[in-house]
Amino acid sequence: MDLLPDVWRQDYWLPPGVTWKDMEELADSDRPKPLDLLVALPLALGFVALRYVFERFFAPPMGRCLGVKNRLQVTAAPSLKLESFYTQRSRQPTQSEIVSLMSLCGKTQRQIETWFRRRRNQDRPCQTKKFGEAAWRFFFYLTAFVAGLACLIDTPWFWDRKECWRQYPVQPMERAHYWYYMLELGFYGSLLLRISVDVKRKDFKEQVIHHLATIFLLSFSYCANYIRIGTLVMLLHDSSDILLESAKMFNYGTGWRKTCDALFVVFAVVFLVTRLVIFPSKIIHTTLVLSMEVFEPFPGYYFFNILLMVLQALHIFWAGLILRMVYKFLKGKLEKDERSDEESEVEEEEEDKGGEENADQDYCWERSKDTLNSKLSMLTNSCVLNNLTNHRASVADRMRKAQ
Repeated sequence: MDLLPDVWRQDYWLPPGVTWKDMEELADSDRPKPLDLLVALPLALGFVALRYVFERFFAPPMGRCLGVKNRLQVTAAPSLKLESFYTQRSRQPTQSEIVSLMSLCGKTQRQIETWFRRRRNQDRPCQTKKFGEAAWRFFFYLTAFVAGLACLIDTPWFWDRKECWRQYPVQPMERAHYWYYMLELGFYGSLLLRISVDVKRKDFKEQVIHHLATIFLLSFSYCANYIRIGTLVMLLHDSSDILLESAKMFNYGTGWRKTCDALFVVFAVVFLVTRLVIFPSKIIHTTLVLSMEVFEPFPGYYFFNILLMVLQALHIFWAGLILRMVYKFLKGKLEKDERSDEESEVEEEEEDKGGEENADQDYCWERSKDTLNSKLSMLTNSCVLNNLTNHRASVADRMRKAQ
């Protein structure tokens, strides 16, 4: 073991008094090895390919069954100067930049703002893309949860958390748990590979942190043989993710509002209970407190619990978004995912309608002016004719009197 680099020093990974030679008492198939993590790389690429096939051939017919339709968007009028500014400088110009663009393009402020709003909406993902992403995650989380529950329900640590640390770290690894770990690790690796092309939401940075923390957590817990507690963490997270993705699927469809609302309520309850109650009181308490009954603290102990704390911080952040959505739901104003970055299409439509109304008002005003002018002209002509008639009558009267 002296040939191993410092990063694999047993003091970092194992409790005091335990060495790598103690771990070698386990059979090769029962002992987690760091090189096993390399299996997750081809699995991640395989998930990317499988997801492409799923979103290409399976998600569209499912979306049609749920009535998923892409919204009709008003495209921005072609403008080389505005397009150049949009692609090279900023998607959201400041007020001073709008003023300079007004003089450069000869457009009004309203026209500039409307053009950029419509141009940003063109780059946003359509409903079918969002549905395909939600459907893919739903089927993975559902499969992972069912498979994880099947391979954990008969284990002693599923019912008694103290069993997670019995004879730690010399604990044999079952083959089903090995594949449970590798498939979860490969899946989150695929999410990280595709994060640049997936639907971006307001919690984009938090999602990146979550994926990285999950990958580090899975990798470290596997190498340090925290597999028993790690499987419980994965199962707990998958339970609420199933409901979230299913609610999204029905939300993108047409005519499923009641179903979506019911799923959202169930998801909110399950998320708040599992992430804010069970996770800190059961999982973190197990790793922080119950583990100390078996071994003394060591660097791996602190590192593992720090990663769990990062996940808990993200849980609190997302719980805030969910509670906000619940508040809007109770007020009857919830129409979309609180994390969505899509700009208000209602506002855009109202502004467009406002422009049309202004145009109609201008048109009506022009028509009223024309009508008024024509009436005044008729009145004037009538007055002139009356004056001429009266003048002729008076002249005729004077001529008769003169005769």
